[in-house]
Amino acid sequence: MQADRQPVSLPDVKRRAFLGITAATAAFPLAGPGPALAEKAERTASRGNGRLVPVTLRINGQDHSLALDGRTTLLDALREHVGLTGSKKGCDHGQCGACTLLLDGRRVLSCFVLAVMAEGHEVTTIEGLASDGALHPMQQAFIDHDAFQCGYCTPGQIMSAVACVEEGHAGSEAEIREYMSGNLCRCAAYPNIVAAVLQAKPQMEG
Repeated sequence: MQADRQPVSLPDVKRRAFLGITAATAAFPLAGPGPALAEKAERTASRGNGRLVPVTLRINGQDHSLALDGRTTLLDALREHVGLTGSKKGCDHGQCGACTLLLDGRRVLSCFVLAVMAEGHEVTTIEGLASDGALHPMQQAFIDHDAFQCGYCTPGQIMSAVACVEEGHAGSEAEIREYMSGNLCRCAAYPNIVAAVLQAKPQMEG
């Protein structure tokens, strides 16, 4: 007979504090500007609570003035308020990497970052990679190597791959796999993704 299980006593964690902590500490290879985001997380409780607050986000070199609930994630702000739907909402729990974008040049999971915390930082999405009508070398490499099938994870994969090279973590196939491991591909196009990163690396570094 299975022994009776005693109820587990959980600590009393306030929802707003939890949101601030998780947004500030959403890391592993997908880390944002830690100290800056952590400092802003301290202020989210007073700016949230269901009220609309003015937020100015600099996205792909342009400023966007918005009125948002202080609890709105950066991902939702981009998709629902700015109209940039390239960053995908996959798991919405920071586990799949589909929402990866760059914040001050560092990759972050935008479903884990509150929009108010991105104020004063440079946000780069998949829509901001191409320049003067020319695809970014990483975008072109993904096409050349057919590094996608359904394409849903592709924007996050490309943004993470760009950061992987710029961080200096594309020295070998094994290193690329390690530092791209936070981005999941349900279609299993991983060999093609690695090949694309290897192709784009010398062009980005040249």
